[in-house]
Amino acid sequence: MPDVQQSVPPKDQGVAESGPGAPPDVSGPTPEDQSGPRDPSPCPTKTENEVSKLGNETEKKCDLHVNEKTAPPSSLEGKVKETMHNAFWDHLKEQLSASPPDFSCAVELLKEIKEILLSLLLPRQNRLRSEIEEALDVDCLKKQAEHGGLDVPDLSKYILNTMTLLCAPVRDEEVQKLENITDPVQLLRGIFQVLSLMKMDMVNYTIQSLQPQLQEHSIQYERAKFQEQLNNQPNLLDHTTKWLTQAVADLTTPPPSGPDNPDSSSTAGTSSNESLNSPEPLSPGMVLSQGFLNLLLWDPENEEFPETLLTDRLRLQELESQLHQLTVLASVLLVASSFSGSVLFGSPQFVDKLKRITKSLMQEFNSRPEEAMQTVSERVSQEIHQSLKTMGLAALSSDSTSSLVGQLRNIAEKENCVRSVIDQRIHLFLKCCLVLGVQRSLLDLPGGLSVIETELAELGQKFVNLTHHNQQVFGPYYTEILQSLVAPAQALETKVESL
Repeated sequence: MPDVQQSVPPKDQGVAESGPGAPPDVSGPTPEDQSGPRDPSPCPTKTENEVSKLGNETEKKCDLHVNEKTAPPSSLEGKVKETMHNAFWDHLKEQLSASPPDFSCAVELLKEIKEILLSLLLPRQNRLRSEIEEALDVDCLKKQAEHGGLDVPDLSKYILNTMTLLCAPVRDEEVQKLENITDPVQLLRGIFQVLSLMKMDMVNYTIQSLQPQLQEHSIQYERAKFQEQLNNQPNLLDHTTKWLTQAVADLTTPPPSGPDNPDSSSTAGTSSNESLNSPEPLSPGMVLSQGFLNLLLWDPENEEFPETLLTDRLRLQELESQLHQLTVLASVLLVASSFSGSVLFGSPQFVDKLKRITKSLMQEFNSRPEEAMQTVSERVSQEIHQSLKTMGLAALSSDSTSSLVGQLRNIAEKENCVRSVIDQRIHLFLKCCLVLGVQRSLLDLPGGLSVIETELAELGQKFVNLTHHNQQVFGPYYTEILQSLVAPAQALETKVESL
């Protein structure tokens, strides 16, 4: 059964607007559920991590949804499930085909369908509720079955009409297809499949409508819990203060310059390019943006991690890992493009193929970078050679091939110039995302990054979501700290929580 990829409001808000009364695994933890005693230690608990994750997820708006869990058809679980389902529907077919018919299974199915339909109704839809209760009255259905007068086709037709009223517009086509099924067993099976999709639609629509409340609850909950810890440990913000102090120092330190470092002004430790440079005094927003970027370069051995970001530390490490992978990927593509020319790299199919090859061969890059890049260099050079040959273009000479392989292998070195430049430019892009937003930053990507635009957009959005949620939760604390670190007038002019 296909996953529901977006939330869709019901066709008629007066008919259906909310999901089932108590859908499983949808609602997040509430303060009442998590009101047990707390350790005053600054280390985040499992509950805090879950609430912080929920807060970050609600930042994604349309991306927050529930999918029905389905096992792959080729898996053992999928095969067993399919076999059991087929056996059940075959058994139902045998019962309905018997003489006289056996309606025991059909009654149970109709009872379950009735419960699903009722779960899709709003509390105020009393008239429709009464109609469903009357049309699918279980006691009445059992009596009809005992006397052999249960009209399954007629009941199925009523169910389809009701589904037409309750389903979202996106499900109209599925419901219409069911109207063309004449076999009663296949029709009931199809009804169950579409009702399953309708349940997911309703759950996701309810989640979407509750997102503002979920996000606000997460912000207030995290801030209240942190304040409890701060009341018990007045020095709890010491590491956070050091973190922001370092960000101020990074922004006020002149950047290194020189002919061999043309992108030095765009590193994470500087004030970026002229589009982000400002002659005005430092603002809280500038300092926080620099501080968040510094977290992507954090030494894992440094235990002075900001207390306000402890619940986000694992997610920041995941983003750092993704950034590192994108740096290597973009470096490989940049070197490859310099040898294969605009003809090959003008083909999106060729670029996508190189990306897939490189990604698949980079699994062991962190543990064995030299071996991984040796394999990448050989495969990429072979792919370029074969593609040039297929297109009837001049193949690379032996010297060019050797040079290509050598330059790709050198990417394994942290000090590699191509890798350093790409790393600086990705950090510049992320800084632009914090200041300008992801979409505007994508309009003017630094050189060499256009080939990983899709991956950068995903990374940038995750980074912005995380930092924005963190600012909303801990903005008052950041504002108080920054008032003593930047120009007082400027610090008071812009409150952190409004960013």
